[in-house]
Amino acid sequence: MAGGVSGYAAISTRVRAMKADLLSPQEMARLSESPDFASLVAGLKNTPYGKYLSGLKESDLTPRRVVFAIKNKLSDSFNSVVGQAPNETRSLVKQLYRYYEVGNLKAVLRSIQTVSTWKTDISSWERVREVLFPFGSFATIPAQAMVESGNVGGAVELLKGTPYEATMSFAMKRFSAEQNLFPLEVAIDLDYWRALWAATKRLSGKDQEVAVKIIGSLLDMNNLMWVIRYKVYHKLSEEELINYTLPFGYRVKDDDVRAIATGADIASVISKIYPGIQDVNALLEDPQTGLPKLEQQLKRQVIKTCLAAFVGDPFHIGIPLAYLLLSDFEVQDLIVLIEAKSTNIAEEEYMPLLLKTNLVQ
Repeated sequence: MAGGVSGYAAISTRVRAMKADLLSPQEMARLSESPDFASLVAGLKNTPYGKYLSGLKESDLTPRRVVFAIKNKLSDSFNSVVGQAPNETRSLVKQLYRYYEVGNLKAVLRSIQTVSTWKTDISSWERVREVLFPFGSFATIPAQAMVESGNVGGAVELLKGTPYEATMSFAMKRFSAEQNLFPLEVAIDLDYWRALWAATKRLSGKDQEVAVKIIGSLLDMNNLMWVIRYKVYHKLSEEELINYTLPFGYRVKDDDVRAIATGADIASVISKIYPGIQDVNALLEDPQTGLPKLEQQLKRQVIKTCLAAFVGDPFHIGIPLAYLLLSDFEVQDLIVLIEAKSTNIAEEEYMPLLLKTNLVQ
């Protein structure tokens, strides 16, 4: 498919139709009023997620399986957009989609280290498979074989020929010395975001202009939360903080990351970058509860950037990218509701975590 007006006519129309299937804030609010998990699932069956739940038997309607089912809608959305994206933008959309495979890879590695503590009749692979993202035909990692290898070294050996081979082979040197998955996970994450940013910067014209804002806002959120958590929770050194974060972004620059790494007041740095975020000092007083709330506010900044992509000129990759991220945030909201309703969490605890119902337009 060519780029330009003709190249985007079909995908723009298609994506706008798909966007109409996203839940409205009012629909999300109604779902949040469900008295229990069973009522929530019944409500979901009357939404576009219904066809993904229809194949589950009543006995299979566990929170884990419901989450897996609704993720299939997100998977289908990515597959549709990848298939229709103009040639010059397809590598970016594919790399964005790989985010979920990175999550699967980390989940597989964690499962290998914890499998000995499981006490269940379910096989290791069946237990892991239920929590993986349904990546479909785009998958490059042999997840089942990795789990069944029984050890991290053997699992990493199976990554030969995949996009993760070089990064994981190098990171294994430190894992072998420390027997800690942290350096492996950091290496995977950094490699992913570098590749995503490189694919974004390879675009030209309006595609690059809009993609830099959308992907950049997502990258900024992750990079900022990384450096804050590494500083607050892990007490990493200045050198480690810099090595474990990214030196580029859209609004969060290398100087900002280095400022936090060298001991600058975190609230001041955040307020400079995001003057619209209120009460940053209060959020940082109790990091255990405050940092998740800060992350929610940063996610809402990304959502606003995505919504802005639908205004004006429709002939750019920003509309498909924005739709995919909005779909992901919707699934995040639904997972919050599923977990809350299945564990009887009080409304005042989970409502502030919902992105769509708390979005100030």
